[in-house]
Amino acid sequence: MSRTKGGYVTRRSHKKVLALTKGQWGSRHLLFRRAQQAMMKSLWYSYVGRKQRARQLRRLWIARINAGARMQDISYSRLIPALKAAHIELDRKSLADLAVHDPATFAAVVDLAKAAG
Repeated sequence: MSRTKGGYVTRRSHKKVLALTKGQWGSRHLLFRRAQQAMMKSLWYSYVGRKQRARQLRRLWIARINAGARMQDISYSRLIPALKAAHIELDRKSLADLAVHDPATFAAVVDLAKAAG
């Protein structure tokens, strides 16, 4: 049996990997095997980073809602159940945006929640 070489298919896949690792340090952007390892690691880091970013944003929103709520003499832990009791279905991202950019509207929402809860 004669040997079959990869030809342009192999070269094309190698070029793809090397293009993805452009800007990496040392041989990680020059040698295919090192580049493949670097690419796999960086793709894993980006996957994990997306999950971490979602967690961090939720923590930021909660901190902002808590700060705005405490200006209205209620804590975050009492505000959220009060909002549910008042059937106000605003997510934390929207509430945080209101607390930062439109405190008057946020105060009205908190008053509605206080009245219901």
